[in-house]
Amino acid sequence: MLPWCFYVVQVETIESRCLELFGRDYKYSVIHNTNGEVCGHYPRQIVFLEYECTDPHKDRFESTVQTSKLQDLVNRSKMARCRGRFVCPVILYNGKHICRSSTLAGWGELYGRTGYNYIFSGGADDTWGAESEPEVPEDDSARNGDSQLFDKVRGLDIKLLRYLSVRYICDLMVENKKVKFGLNVTSSEKVDKAQRYADFTLLSVPYPGCEFFKDYKDRDYTAEGLVFNWNQDFVDAPLTIPASFTKNLNIDWSEYQSWDLVQQTQNYLKLLLHIINSDDESGLLVHCISGWDRTPLFVSMLRLSLWADGAVHASLGPAEILYLTIAYDWFLFGLPADYGRSGSSLSTDYGSWQIVSGCGSIHDHGQFLLPAAMASRQARLEAVREVFLAAYSSTVGLKSSAPSPSGAISGLLEQFARGVGLRGTNSIV
Repeated sequence: MLPWCFYVVQVETIESRCLELFGRDYKYSVIHNTNGEVCGHYPRQIVFLEYECTDPHKDRFESTVQTSKLQDLVNRSKMARCRGRFVCPVILYNGKHICRSSTLAGWGELYGRTGYNYIFSGGADDTWGAESEPEVPEDDSARNGDSQLFDKVRGLDIKLLRYLSVRYICDLMVENKKVKFGLNVTSSEKVDKAQRYADFTLLSVPYPGCEFFKDYKDRDYTAEGLVFNWNQDFVDAPLTIPASFTKNLNIDWSEYQSWDLVQQTQNYLKLLLHIINSDDESGLLVHCISGWDRTPLFVSMLRLSLWADGAVHASLGPAEILYLTIAYDWFLFGLPADYGRSGSSLSTDYGSWQIVSGCGSIHDHGQFLLPAAMASRQARLEAVREVFLAAYSSTVGLKSSAPSPSGAISGLLEQFARGVGLRGTNSIV
């Protein structure tokens, strides 16, 4: 077992590499989170992409967000979300922000965090600031303390969403509220009793969580024929999608409970791509419960799919985009930000750390690099698959599954490759 200081150095190397890869195509700013002051399980250097900066002759899509204002809103709104995992922009696509977060915090977490902050700030907690107090209705005297607290923290969460021009919220939870031991430990926008999020377009797209993916692993990573059990007691969130998004996709959404994991992932990703291509100005938020399994899955697929079409990270090759999405979207967004002070925290997401290391070694040796012009979307994704399988096999130890009956490519990335549609394009209309 290597000493924990070795892993600290390796993580710092990964952070620096991610910044270098972002900087290839974008002007960016950094929100510093060195010891987890902003969020204990977000990267120590949270990247905010401002605009593309590769081609001076290309129309430049620039974010209207100011970093200082963004950081202020983040600090004030973070308690609205489970585990403080606030709405964070991670992909810039045609000037629109694709964001990630956890779901809304329930009353237990809110009271716990506000009490903790009050005690350890010496009784002078100014998390929200006087100028950020939301307007209170005239009949507030008739409302209980819970509603007033939710008005405050969720009002600030809404301010952050609006500042990032997010209009669409895609909720991957299979529950309306997460319940443990009979208590509601989290909530979600779709069941906010005061309908504070009514001005946003809310999509309930229930997708099974990490517990279900144990079945996927036990089946040797074969997702075909693997169908989630929608009849479990805790599953109470129905699929809810506005008609404006369903009519152009040629998908029978009423059959969603019969889809296997491949078809479900494919259709949900088609939906997300359709959303971000249907609105020239508004961004998208994707979240599950804690925001560190289903959320990075779809964020990663969006990043790879858009890259395959040359829409984001245009200068990166297959090994580089794979390194970036595994390192940033998965590893750094799951690693405790104060890892440098605790060796025990380094066990977090060890598998993704190994894969990142493997991708790095492949890139260092110059393998699987793209030529200046790649032939097609399919070829680009096939190249990513090659790098992934090579890195996984040399680190975690993947044994590719047998070819599927459909003749599609095998292995873990097979599901992604077919999910985004190798022969398609992200411009779904």
